[in-house]
Amino acid sequence: MTHSVFIDGETGTTGLQIRQRLAGLPHIQLRSLPDALRKDDVAKRAVMAEVDVLILCLPDGAARDSASMAASLGTAAPRILDASTAHRIHPDWVYGLPELSAEQARAIAAAPRVSVPGCYPTGPILLLKPLIDAGLVPADHAISVNAVSGYTGGGKALIAEYDARRGNDFELYGLGLEHKHVPELQHYSGLTRRPIFIPSIADYAQGMLDSIPLHLDALPGRVTVADLLACLENHHADSEYVRVLAGDPADRLEPQALNNTNTIELRVYGSERLRQALLVARYDNLGKGASGAAVQCLGLMLGVPVETRLAA
Repeated sequence: MTHSVFIDGETGTTGLQIRQRLAGLPHIQLRSLPDALRKDDVAKRAVMAEVDVLILCLPDGAARDSASMAASLGTAAPRILDASTAHRIHPDWVYGLPELSAEQARAIAAAPRVSVPGCYPTGPILLLKPLIDAGLVPADHAISVNAVSGYTGGGKALIAEYDARRGNDFELYGLGLEHKHVPELQHYSGLTRRPIFIPSIADYAQGMLDSIPLHLDALPGRVTVADLLACLENHHADSEYVRVLAGDPADRLEPQALNNTNTIELRVYGSERLRQALLVARYDNLGKGASGAAVQCLGLMLGVPVETRLAA
């Protein structure tokens, strides 16, 4: 059986990589509009009514408009997969992170509307939720997340700046502590206290590192580094794309090792003598942080095998 898919916003970074991952799959038929009709509502509405799944790779406002247009089709409406921030904590949309819980993949498979996770929250959520659910980290614990992304995580304007060699080697941003991904991070990790999130961009195209420091003596009981590692290993034991690793103090982690894949690595570093730990996630901000995650969700929604890895 062939399934038809229309990517609204296929010329952007995320849309292009989704298209590349889906191109050539015999059970996926990609539909497009000519350049002159991409913003034509009549043409868009017509193609939406003819496809099985609509993938939104648009700014938030445009994503809401396209989702509303699709919904107005009634029984002819396609299922929707939204890669924007617009619907990530909306109660009528299923969050597209299959590794969140044992039930999440089934919820995605059955959902009419799925919201793809943001790049920055994906790692912290997969690190924190299992620990919070297990009671190793209290839901009201004071959490700080430091993250560095390749500049492709910053949108078209930032990409253009770096491609023109006008970007800084490294920069912190979001220093008002109100980054748009924080509500999503808090909601799906299970935190009841708003975390401090410090994002940064560096002068390389793609790849991401998230890190979360923990004072073990500030946690309930006598939590050890081994407890943290065992909890994550147990939660993600059956995850196709998640690798849980014991951190080696001699490691020198660089963020680009998993580029063009949908794999995410979760590491636990620590010192029992110092009673300190560091949780680290490494992944591709355009892979498991965007396009790869979207294609993974699409495969679940359609019940078909997909290619989450970007061909060289």
